[in-house]
Amino acid sequence: MSFTAKDVKALRDATGAGMMDAKKSLEAADGDMEAATQALREKGLAKADARSDRDNDEGTVAIAVDGNTAAVVQIKTETDFSAKNNAITTLAQTLADAVLTGGPGAVDAHADAIDDLKVTIKENIELGAVEQIIATDGNILDTYLHSQDGRGVIAVVVEGNGVSQEDLHQVALHIAFAKPTYLSSDEIPADDIEKERVSLLEITKAEGKPEQAWDKIVTGRLNAWKGERALLEQGLHGDKTAVKDSLGGGNIARFIQVVIGS
Repeated sequence: MSFTAKDVKALRDATGAGMMDAKKSLEAADGDMEAATQALREKGLAKADARSDRDNDEGTVAIAVDGNTAAVVQIKTETDFSAKNNAITTLAQTLADAVLTGGPGAVDAHADAIDDLKVTIKENIELGAVEQIIATDGNILDTYLHSQDGRGVIAVVVEGNGVSQEDLHQVALHIAFAKPTYLSSDEIPADDIEKERVSLLEITKAEGKPEQAWDKIVTGRLNAWKGERALLEQGLHGDKTAVKDSLGGGNIARFIQVVIGS
């Protein structure tokens, strides 16, 4: 089976292979485009495996929402340049839409698309966070996606009860920029608290504070440290009013946040 220069170009465009690799693959496949494509894909995936230990802290994140169901999907890349690639951002949204209706397992049907990006973009590309939230009956959801240069970089979903949509959206905005780790300080692991207590005690001693005041000073600093990490205890948008006191008597049930580069 013969092939033309246009066939070589088409194969290059489809696989991201070099011109000579595309030509050799077509020659080996006797001009069979499908066989040549598969051969190059397998070769590219073998090379991709060698890149699997490279850092991929960049990427993009997408949100899909329908009523009281929301989905978040992250695709990780090595560079911010690749993260802005339309193929990456489009796939992230496609996956988020699939998870919205089919749950986290819906991404499995798109495994080949991820593999193809590994080959064509030549980076350590992989799925990151894959989340679906379905609000409990009587609760509502709000979402926020912070975009930068055409890609999502911060995604937030927050679920509340007895909270207005407007107030819940303010909480979503707050989460995106305050980046709490826990809903409340009660969720912080005891081991982490104890490590911080020991560290704060050493700092207090080094400052020359009187010994009789150590416990009070450390307790105050520890409470502040816990409050910085717990959403409900943070000041909404940096103000003095805590998030938990800004909900009009309602409450926050849970939240998720995915941050590119974290």
